[in-house]
Amino acid sequence: MNARGLLIGLAVVVAIGVAAGLWIISGPGPMAFAGGGKVALADYHSPSPAGAPASLANATLVQRGEYLARAADCLVCHTARGGRAYAGGYAFALPFGTLYSTNITPDRETGIGAYSDADFLAAVHRGVRRDGARLYPAMPFPSYTYMTDADALAIKAYLFSLPPVHAPNRPDRLAFPFDQRWLMAAWSRFFNADTRFHPYPSQSPEWNRGAYLAEALAHCGECHTPRNIAFALDNRRKFAGAVTAGWRAYDISSDKGTGVGGWSETELAAYLAAGHAAGRGTATGPMGEAVDQSFSTLAPEDLRALVAYVRSVPPKASPDLPATLAGPASGWPKQGPALADARGKRMFEGACASCHDWTGVSPLTPMATLTGSRAVNDPSAVNVAQVVISGARRWTPQGVVTMPAFGHAYSDAEIAAVANYVTARFGAKPSRISEAGVAALRRATAQ
Repeated sequence: MNARGLLIGLAVVVAIGVAAGLWIISGPGPMAFAGGGKVALADYHSPSPAGAPASLANATLVQRGEYLARAADCLVCHTARGGRAYAGGYAFALPFGTLYSTNITPDRETGIGAYSDADFLAAVHRGVRRDGARLYPAMPFPSYTYMTDADALAIKAYLFSLPPVHAPNRPDRLAFPFDQRWLMAAWSRFFNADTRFHPYPSQSPEWNRGAYLAEALAHCGECHTPRNIAFALDNRRKFAGAVTAGWRAYDISSDKGTGVGGWSETELAAYLAAGHAAGRGTATGPMGEAVDQSFSTLAPEDLRALVAYVRSVPPKASPDLPATLAGPASGWPKQGPALADARGKRMFEGACASCHDWTGVSPLTPMATLTGSRAVNDPSAVNVAQVVISGARRWTPQGVVTMPAFGHAYSDAEIAAVANYVTARFGAKPSRISEAGVAALRRATAQ
């Protein structure tokens, strides 16, 4: 190839690279699918979608802030396992290292007690700390940026009403160059809109309230939307599902097969309020925590608004998941190549069958029923293995339902065997999770 041809080839490669980069960078906003025009909140003539619900109209600023902090799920991420509330130390295992959440109690030395209103808004909306350092998007400021100033400052008032906890922040452990916080300035330039919520007049007030809850507060997309190569949300595949913090957050788009398009409004509301919907499954892992600490505390009208918004998100099928879920198995262990591993069958018989039954329909509580759940129909077996490792707990009117954690009792190979057995017996397609895969899941959830 002559020099001219080489230059042309290089130019083509560069052009393709630039075009691909621009395609990524110019991705749509989280609510762009709604279409139609949007207006500033001040120009919206229906009731404001922001703030606390009408039932808290006469509440104090701190009470409204507590509700909004719950809706934003602040407690879960800023509380280490066994640690003090909001004192930080929760570990986020990422492909390039581990981040630890910070202390957001009003301690002036180790928390946010010295933050002014402007400092707090800069952190929430732009991911900038009081000392000018940049936050990583494990703190979902690209979603919180849509929160109104008034709501953010109500949350601040609530946090400042709490007892201060002196708890120095744990140093992050990130590989170079990801440990260079200044790089987040460039990342934020492209991937943080730094704008407040704009309602869509063409949509109903309920839809707009649901959009505000899902996008500005509950930040549903941070777990359920896949990320691009820059680790920003890829809203072209909005709510299509992703693996986050070692758990699989499933498709919650309106796809009828692999999403929630086939769920009724009642089922979705029940799942958010209680972490269980009959015939659909039980929330575990981070979703279980979100139900316990956030969604279950929302007013019924807010849950309805959230459901209305989620059901409007265009369908995005997950190609690796079966569109049709398997029903109850026969009452006695079935046979077949996928069930040939005697170890998995033996473990299920000894540790699982008494609660989950050989049919997968629990004789003890509907929350322990396996059939119909997305997890046992997932050929990756990520969440099945994680539940075996970490256990699960759900609160019901009749009391607490607990699945013990077996992570310390069984080896990675044993957990892989029982997870593969469960998906083969109760799912539409058997999994093939390996011993190494289980070990990786342990690392992703280690604190």
